[in-house]
Amino acid sequence: MSRISFLISLLIFFAICAAYILMMLSKTENYYTYIIDDAYIHLAIAKNFALHDVWGMTPYKFSSSSSSPIFTFILSVFISVFGNNELYPLFFNILCGFLIIVFLNKYYARFFSRRKSIIFANLFTLFFAVLHLQILLGMEHVLQVFIIVVNIFYFYQWSQSEFKNKISAFWFYFTIAFLGLIRFESMFYFVSFAFVFLLIKKIKPAIFILLFGFVPILIFGYFNYGQTGYFFPNSVIVKGTQFSFSGDYFRQLYRILFQNMFLNITFYKVGIFPLLMAIILIHRDYKNKKKIKEIVSENFLILVLGLTLILQSMFGGFKGTFRYEAYILTGFSMAIIPKLKSFFASFSLMPKKEKMVGFIIVFTFLLMIYKFGFAHLMITKSSANIYEQQIQSAKFLKKYYNTSKVVANDIGAICYFSDIHLMDIAGLGSVEMIPFNLNKKKFDDDFENYLTQYCAKNKYELAVVYEEWLGGHVPKNWKKVAILKINNKMNVAIDHVTIYSIDPKIHGELKQNVKKFDWNKNVEVRIFE
Repeated sequence: MSRISFLISLLIFFAICAAYILMMLSKTENYYTYIIDDAYIHLAIAKNFALHDVWGMTPYKFSSSSSSPIFTFILSVFISVFGNNELYPLFFNILCGFLIIVFLNKYYARFFSRRKSIIFANLFTLFFAVLHLQILLGMEHVLQVFIIVVNIFYFYQWSQSEFKNKISAFWFYFTIAFLGLIRFESMFYFVSFAFVFLLIKKIKPAIFILLFGFVPILIFGYFNYGQTGYFFPNSVIVKGTQFSFSGDYFRQLYRILFQNMFLNITFYKVGIFPLLMAIILIHRDYKNKKKIKEIVSENFLILVLGLTLILQSMFGGFKGTFRYEAYILTGFSMAIIPKLKSFFASFSLMPKKEKMVGFIIVFTFLLMIYKFGFAHLMITKSSANIYEQQIQSAKFLKKYYNTSKVVANDIGAICYFSDIHLMDIAGLGSVEMIPFNLNKKKFDDDFENYLTQYCAKNKYELAVVYEEWLGGHVPKNWKKVAILKINNKMNVAIDHVTIYSIDPKIHGELKQNVKKFDWNKNVEVRIFE
């Protein structure tokens, strides 16, 4: 029974993935293109590390641009062994997806005797986390979900043995050690785990979790600080929310609590129904007059995931691709589904005795339909967007300016497909730009002056940027050459990219090269004479 439920779940899930891959290829001239440019950031660093022994966006210098050192390192191993190929993230994610279904199937088989119930639980978990989209993104989030699934699987075995099963304990701690370097936001997960262990007065596991979780991060941070002056990678520094002890505490707390969570509509899309379900289940145990320690023990994972969700919202944030919360929603499914056995066994949307639970289940399914629909639009349109904007820009640079000095902002594809020298105004690939990008800071005259002087001193030749990102602070000596515009924008920041000449000596040649290049038919090229 368990094997058949696994095969059916596998077939349904990967049939959907395969169908979407064919849709993507039909819009990109049969050239598989990831849905976000960030996937190519991992590939660029992996390529340079494998082929040039440089952990960076370019072959020339170190840059801490990867948000997932382990994922990037795995890609670099593939490139070292099998040669350079941009499909490795897709293949690796498919492998992780396969393993996720293996462990989910084993996990739910412990709670359900009927094949249909196991399949339903498997597919609910996969689609609640929008995992088909995560696989096609080519990012590290599928690996993070896999490690979370394994972690919870062995935690359940460990807890069922009253924390005496040493093999389960080993795998639980082993996976904790990997999580922080797969995604640094995983810190929220093992901090929450340690806290809930403390609530039931289990000091030793709490300490071990913090040690296994933080020691790898501390080692990485020590090395990274020596290279960049920052503890975390550039992407975490620039995109994350930081709490500073330099003052203005009210505004900082307002941003963390209100802008990031209570006033953030995405928080409610992602977390309101899991949190409400968690509150109802915990309250149900409280009404049955169970002791506090017993309530915590029986709702251990629910409490861990609830705390993780709140911390992720306050300090990590969410994205439209549903990727940052995928590991949390997977964990919530594994924690809540066993407590809703009657629903998953009978497939009744409205349990007779608990109407509130029924309403939350209904709204959860409506939210899943919404997310599935939105993911459909992203998959079918965003790949084409990246192909028409980032990939076309990368091919242009590869052909005419392969080793030139280039200013840019979307840096993944252009660095992976070429060997340019890079100045990244967003700070992900250039540590010099981080101070200008902290806490969503807007560019000002100081930024413009710095960029002007830096480009002149280091002899930069051209820029391929979103002009609007510069906020009216384009250096005065840059000369506009062309605008590349696409239609039906879905998952790129702006529908047009501007090309500037920085070195006046190449202005005429750059204009001619833009005219000569064979741009995709969906790219509208406007030349400035």
